[in-house]
Amino acid sequence: MNLITSPWPLWRRIIFRFCFILLVFFTFSWWLSFIPATYKMIEPYFLFTDWMVNYANKHLFHLRPVLVPLNGSGDTSYGWVQLYLYLLLSVAGCIIWSVTDRKRKSYNKLNYWLVLSTRYFVAMIAFIYGIEKVFALQMSQPNLSQLATPLGDFLPMRFSWLFIGYSTPYQVFSGVMEMIAGLLLLWRRTATLGALMATGVFLNVMMLNLSYDIPVKIFSMQMVFVCFFLLANEYERIVCFFILNRPAPACTVYHYTYPRKWMRIGRVVLKLAFIVLAFGMQFYDMNKYYKQVHSATEVKPIKPGLYDVAVFTHGKDSVAFAPGDTLRWRDVVFDLGGSGSVKSSDTLFRQRYHRGYFYYSADTVKHILNFKKSAADSVAYLSLAYEMPDAQTIKLKGMYKTEPLYVELRKTNHRFQLAEHQFHWLSEYNR
Repeated sequence: MNLITSPWPLWRRIIFRFCFILLVFFTFSWWLSFIPATYKMIEPYFLFTDWMVNYANKHLFHLRPVLVPLNGSGDTSYGWVQLYLYLLLSVAGCIIWSVTDRKRKSYNKLNYWLVLSTRYFVAMIAFIYGIEKVFALQMSQPNLSQLATPLGDFLPMRFSWLFIGYSTPYQVFSGVMEMIAGLLLLWRRTATLGALMATGVFLNVMMLNLSYDIPVKIFSMQMVFVCFFLLANEYERIVCFFILNRPAPACTVYHYTYPRKWMRIGRVVLKLAFIVLAFGMQFYDMNKYYKQVHSATEVKPIKPGLYDVAVFTHGKDSVAFAPGDTLRWRDVVFDLGGSGSVKSSDTLFRQRYHRGYFYYSADTVKHILNFKKSAADSVAYLSLAYEMPDAQTIKLKGMYKTEPLYVELRKTNHRFQLAEHQFHWLSEYNR
């Protein structure tokens, strides 16, 4: 074993105890989920955690009467109470640990295992998000519905998502940087560079989340904290190299001599297993998902595109657009893969950014166009007979809210410059 065994100052021992407990809370559930086919085995842990969070909210934090669980957002009331609970338990655990283990002078061996687990955790997260970006799947390119939405109607999070998703090269570049950071963390000789690079990557992610109100603030702050922990273990070397311009001592925090042959073999086997699961399986899953996304086709006979609503009749009278109207359709978008949207405040459709979103399918025998909430739904919430007198026109007829509905759609050749992915090496003026 070649770990430094010099005594630690009291402040370092206290900080280590706090960080150890907090990092276990941050990473333990991820490591449990990382192991394949173990959900049934680890389900009691998640149930116990759920009970603790709700109990702490009811008796200590009182953030909300009923917590909203984690969903597409990681910053729900449940997520914040969970973070408060982790911090509270870490402080309490640190105090108890400091009192009961006050004679110990250092935690070199325990710190080695914590650093080892932490850097592989950062590598795992870097692979998960990096590979998704390499396939340009985390942030999708603006579709027709989003292009037809006024810029001012987007929330900051969606605005930032479209900004990154618009440029496939930039998104792929971001993913490659995350993957490189993850790969560097896997080997002791390059772990310091990997930690520095991962800190830059996740610090940028955290600032995006904080600046654009992206609901992954808690997790991104946790990732920056984890990266800072790795750098803190080498702060003397980093300060010597980057600030004091002095020779930096050799790194020892990542090095540990395994005395037995089976340990050395096991170390190699576990590393290979990690690479297969964290890198290989993620790459395989994203490649499979990429093929699904890019295999979306048009729902015949509907031609994808933006359609203006030329005629909208509900009941006996034709309805003209008026400010505040919550019924009339102004335009309709049919996208590839059976998704679409309508410029209307009608709550029959799923409202987002002042547009109503839907999925659609066509019965080409009965000439019925079905509007659904989900692509997997077998029952439509609105079914209209369609007629296509020419390639540019769709006429829809049916019953809506006990009144007959007639809609005439005409395909427009509206040009969205953003969809053209313009690029100019030579720019004579500011666009």
